[in-house]
Formats: sequence, structure tokens, C-alpha cells
Amino acid sequence: MVTVLVIAGTLALCWLVDKGFNMIFRSKPQHVSGKAVRLNKYYAVGGLLLTVLGIAALINGFGDSKLLLFGGGVLIVVGMGLLVYYMTFGLFYDNDSFVLTTFGKKSTIYRYTDIQNQQLYRNQGGSILIELYLRDGRSVQLQSTMKDVYPFLDTAFAGWCHQRGITKEECSFYDPDNSCWFPPLEG
Repeated sequence: MVTVLVIAGTLALCWLVDKGFNMIFRSKPQHVSGKAVRLNKYYAVGGLLLTVLGIAALINGFGDSKLLLFGGGVLIVVGMGLLVYYMTFGLFYDNDSFVLTTFGKKSTIYRYTDIQNQQLYRNQGGSILIELYLRDGRSVQLQSTMKDVYPFLDTAFAGWCHQRGITKEECSFYDPDNSCWFPPLEG
């Protein structure tokens, strides 16, 4: 019963932190459009669980075990890292532009025409990493396992075509079944 309460409390805390963070730090029109590409919530849940386990190990390790103290410290650092990564990454969009929010960098608004190329990476597990290269030299890595990544790519391609004044038929590279929305990176 205690385990169920801890898990329920952990999930409720993740939800509250996520909602509070969004209300405080995300106020651009793209943030409130309701359209976003986010990391899987397992990052937040895993981070919170590791942090709680680390705190428990620290509490049990005081006075007796240096191994529990060290292990608890490592779990807290890894857990907090996962939480920060989850909380700071987001791609928020509407029909004309998107906001890229990452850790340590100011949120930047991009128009879809700022997308120059894309590169695909596939792993043996079947997931796909789609890297979009932007006009200012930055790139965005989108995993196929992220929440709502494909609706974003469809919206981005439609906006890209509209802003460039071209049609889908003029884009020989366009093949969403093979994860190709933008011109491939040459080289």
C-alpha cells in the first residue's frame, strides 16, 4: 500500500511541477498554442524516482555506510539531470513558427523557412533520430519516441512550403513514410 502511495505521489508531483513550470516560464504564443514536441514523461518519472531513492540512500547511509552515501549522491545527480533535461527541452509551435527551448540557451523563435536540411539516424532498436539543421547554425534533434513529433513535422513541412511559395509536389525529397520532410543534408 505504501508503494502505491509513493508512486501516486511521485506521478502527482511530476504533473504539478510540469504544469507550474509551464505557467511561469512559457508565455510566448507558441507556448500556449497547445502544440508541442516533448520528451517522453518517463524521463521525469525516472528522474524523480532516482532522486527519491538517492535521498533514501543518503538517509540510511549517514553514520554507517560510505557506499550508501556515495550511491545516494550519484542517484540524486542522475535523477536531477533527467528532471532538468525533461523540464528544459521543448519545441512549441503554431502554423507559422516554432520556439525551441533547451537547457542553458535562451528560447529562440524560428520560422519554418529557417529549416535548411535534415539528417536521419536509425538505431537497431527501431527508433529514428531526425536532426533538423537551422539557418543560424543550430540543429534540433527529434526522436521518433517523443510526444507529438510527427504532427510537428507535418505542420513544419506545410509551413515550410507555404513560406517558400512551393508545393508539396515540387519537393522530390518529401517522403514522410521514410521520415523525410526536408532536403537531406549533403556531404
